[in-house]
Amino acid sequence: MAAADRIDIRKTHKLYIGGAFPRSESGRSYVVRAADGSPIANACRASRKDLREAVRAARKAAGGWADRTAMNRGQVLYRVAELMEGRRDQFVAEVSQAEGVREAKARELVARAIDRWVWYAGWADKISQVLGSANPVAAPYFNFTIPEPTGVVGVVAPEPSSLLGLVSRLAPPLVAGNAVVVIASETRPLPAVTLTEVLATSDVPGGVTNVLTGLKAELVPVMAGHVDVDAIDVWGVPDALRTEVELVAADNVKRLSRRPAGVTDARFDWLDDRATERPEWIAAFLEMKTVWHPVGV
Repeated sequence: MAAADRIDIRKTHKLYIGGAFPRSESGRSYVVRAADGSPIANACRASRKDLREAVRAARKAAGGWADRTAMNRGQVLYRVAELMEGRRDQFVAEVSQAEGVREAKARELVARAIDRWVWYAGWADKISQVLGSANPVAAPYFNFTIPEPTGVVGVVAPEPSSLLGLVSRLAPPLVAGNAVVVIASETRPLPAVTLTEVLATSDVPGGVTNVLTGLKAELVPVMAGHVDVDAIDVWGVPDALRTEVELVAADNVKRLSRRPAGVTDARFDWLDDRATERPEWIAAFLEMKTVWHPVGV
């Protein structure tokens, strides 16, 4: 057969759960298309059971990640940025193909994604000093307020921004010490899949980050209703699902992080550092714990 007549063999990308790369238990996949509509790969179409397995893996890993020192979490996350730097060309090609932008624009998006990961990693050992406090009380006690991780956080990744938007929403809960389950961009999942390969070869413990590809309409309501998910970032939830998802999340008293009023996923500028590099995004996934301690004699 002549080379020109050869049919490309499209790769089927797997899920990332508990530090491993399983296929979907359902056996389903779907076609991933470039911005011009041409098919470029297949991705696993995760099921409800896959989501439950991801939450189970996150819960198992959450305690160990939260117990690490803040400095160590920062070092581990900085290592992720180092590995992303080493795979920059692959990310550029995938972002260009997925988002339909020229190579120069894709290089800017990838560079900013790496820089943003570094920016958030740097907050790991600083956020407690910013949010914590020693509170004056009219009694012989010390009173301290200390931020602690929420636990297991579900992140619905932004749809248009395949890498920069994903990093911007994934890094804050990780820096805060949470374990995360991500539902990747449905139409542009390949940069997220490559990021899982980076995470798998980094020092991030298995289960701290889990990434599912598939249909948001199938997965997001299940995540919102899962009682072992403590918080959910609904930034990338389609507008048609938002009310349903937020009501389901409220039914099980889940902490909710959403886009600011009037902001749309499609029009948000992820290159705007003033809008995206915000310690408030880390604080959204922290609980404030107040401790009393008697003053020693």
